[in-house]
Amino acid sequence: MKLTVLYDMLRWEEKAIIEEAKAIGIEVVPFNIKSGFFDITSQENSYGDVALERATSYYKGLHMSAIVEASGTPVINSREVLEITGNKLFTLLRLKSAGIAVPKTYVSFDPDSAMSAFRALGGKAVIKPVTGSWGRLVGLLEGEYSAKAVIEDRAYMDPIYQIYYLQEYVNRPPRDIRAFVVGNDVIAAIYRYQPEGDWRTNTALGGRAENCVVNEELRETAIKAAEAIGEGIYGVDIMESDDGYLVHEVNGTVEFKHSVSVTGVNIPRKIVEYAIRRAKR
Repeated sequence: MKLTVLYDMLRWEEKAIIEEAKAIGIEVVPFNIKSGFFDITSQENSYGDVALERATSYYKGLHMSAIVEASGTPVINSREVLEITGNKLFTLLRLKSAGIAVPKTYVSFDPDSAMSAFRALGGKAVIKPVTGSWGRLVGLLEGEYSAKAVIEDRAYMDPIYQIYYLQEYVNRPPRDIRAFVVGNDVIAAIYRYQPEGDWRTNTALGGRAENCVVNEELRETAIKAAEAIGEGIYGVDIMESDDGYLVHEVNGTVEFKHSVSVTGVNIPRKIVEYAIRRAKR
């Protein structure tokens, strides 16, 4: 069996996946998608039995997965899955349609309407770009003047940032939960505690990871969220609200460097084993 790992930046995660594949005797090909050009009219398939899409760039990864799938090689996660999980609005619509509890969310396409949405959320809200990761350009809006300044700034940015995606500020502990779903199983979960001086919990911003015991309610919530998107590998982000668990994001190219050590779970091995099962179908 041949496993291709598609990437644009060789991080700890990609190196760990490659090493685990080698350790169990799988032929693995690291493939930097920025290293060349691709003849998309060719009938030749050079991507092996299955490919793992691990690009940090949403748009590059999305288009590369389409190229590889068209050649006949299944990609984890698929182009369709990546398209949904790479866009917070698309993801939330899938979650809502599956009956999963999510934060109250408003969307507008005009700064004045965005301010009206902010007021409707009680004058305190979280604004997020519909695409993006690592907590970048995610802002906490408090107060009329500061909210107006942030929203007006985005009116002069790229068109994608002029989709105003606002969510209620959820009363939660100073943490959220990331549950790792591989196929139809929750293999591990972590608490992500917000760092001092920040309300965001992203480990990329200094958030602290701790092991989270997976109870049945958490397992059910994470699995249901993954099933709403389609089979694959996910990081399901969940908040503990006064009314129970709320799913606020689903990540389709999930990082796990800080999670292996705190959970004791060999996440890259689980990913490789899942890729092998998918290839054998």
